[in-house]
Amino acid sequence: MRRTRVVRVWLTSLLVCTCLQSSFAELYTALADLEELLDTEALYLQTLESYITQQEARVNHLKRKAEEYRREHQLASRDVSEYLSNPINAYLLVKRLTSDWKNTEILMDDQVTKDAMLNMTEIRKYMKTPTDEDLTGAAIALIRLQDTYNMDTASLAKGELMGVQYTTQLSSNDCFELGRQSYYNQDFYHTVLWMTEALARHDRESNRTDTARWEILEYLAYSTYMQGDVQSALDMTDKLLELVPDHKRALGNRAYYINALEKGIAQDQLPQKSDFDTLQRSEREKYEMTCRNDMSPPVSITSKLKCRYVHKNNPYLRLAPLKEEEAYHKPRIILYRHAMVDSEIEVIKRLAQPRLQRATVQNHKTGELETVHYRISKSAWLTDAESEIVARVSKRVEDMTGLTTATAEELQVVNYGIGGHYEPHFDFARREEKNAFKSLGTGNRIATVLFYMSDVPQGGATVFPTLKLALWPEKGTAAFWLNLHSDGEGDKKTWHAACPVLAGSKWVSNKWLHERGQEFRRPCDLRPSEED
Repeated sequence: MRRTRVVRVWLTSLLVCTCLQSSFAELYTALADLEELLDTEALYLQTLESYITQQEARVNHLKRKAEEYRREHQLASRDVSEYLSNPINAYLLVKRLTSDWKNTEILMDDQVTKDAMLNMTEIRKYMKTPTDEDLTGAAIALIRLQDTYNMDTASLAKGELMGVQYTTQLSSNDCFELGRQSYYNQDFYHTVLWMTEALARHDRESNRTDTARWEILEYLAYSTYMQGDVQSALDMTDKLLELVPDHKRALGNRAYYINALEKGIAQDQLPQKSDFDTLQRSEREKYEMTCRNDMSPPVSITSKLKCRYVHKNNPYLRLAPLKEEEAYHKPRIILYRHAMVDSEIEVIKRLAQPRLQRATVQNHKTGELETVHYRISKSAWLTDAESEIVARVSKRVEDMTGLTTATAEELQVVNYGIGGHYEPHFDFARREEKNAFKSLGTGNRIATVLFYMSDVPQGGATVFPTLKLALWPEKGTAAFWLNLHSDGEGDKKTWHAACPVLAGSKWVSNKWLHERGQEFRRPCDLRPSEED
């Protein structure tokens, strides 16, 4: 009991010293939040270890009492009359069945478990704890990584990411959960992949898994049927019934599968999954290939790219010129190396982290901000007024671009979560998006400056699928491009995306510059632009 109370006192002290939050949602969308889950797990472990120690002591005490009761009971049973003729024995029998057994019942009532569960409740109340939504989001993210980077299920389960072997592997139970999450999303293709892997690992792990073989077969059989393979679904159902002969749903499914095989069933008769993909198939293929670096700009373009030191007739830059590297010519996409130093990055991350919220996009019909499945990250906004460092970055953006930041949006700081990504999009508002940026009153987004604030070991590139171009995150580098042609029309070649982060934590910051205030810095051209 004492150790449980110690844990509770320690937890209470911790809570007094920390900033309490009423809810912790969508933790999977930012690795910065996930890092704090290790603190939560540490408290869980401490509570569990304390619980085990006390339970062992309680059970040992109960064993000793049981042995005492058994010994006395056996002694009395040899000759009941003789035993009870001794008044001391008679007294002790009554005492055992009243006072002693009441104390034993108190031990059996298991206050230790109640205290431990109370501690767990307190931890969940005040510490960051993932929800079922986080589990679903994390599972979908892992499957997104599998698809984007074209990784086979067995290799991913072994902990191999794009040819790099990591120590962590997935158990049969882990694979089963991925399959089940896919099933809940009516994604039967991935359900089959992960349930098949769960079954293979179940057979190898033997008694080391919590998931029953018949349970895997149930999901696998139905999902295989939904994929159109009725015979295999029937075979798996027969295997399930060998394990659980009276499984009602399996018996019903078996009859249905036999009937379907006898009468035949067309693929279009199967229930179809709703398709929520925001991209056409060819667009998605091009996007994912660029993320994998399976395609790149032709040599005829890359051979003409240059790097240089530039000062742009700026007195300060004559002393500390910018390191400019061309990534593409039309549209002109520039990389500025060492555009942000580590000390600046740490200040910006420290200011942003407590404010991180699920990143949103603007609904082009209503103008309202909303969360969407195709953008998984958390972001925060920083103003020039709150930090000299943020103001310094804004001034540097002006030096790099030659444009004013007086009408720019605040600095947006972004941290990507598990498989964090932002699917292909334009930064500028298109003609039909009448309400976009209306509340700002500063016109369209004329340019984007993207600062990479961390290195990313694998994945996480900024890609321009139309150009077959990938910009790989390098801490301190800034990318710059113009979103609008000189006549104010959007440049459709700037269609870009943030590829899913495969390994590592990706931090970036964005500075979006708007049209207003640029009239003399980038004059409009009355001639209409021509898309190549």
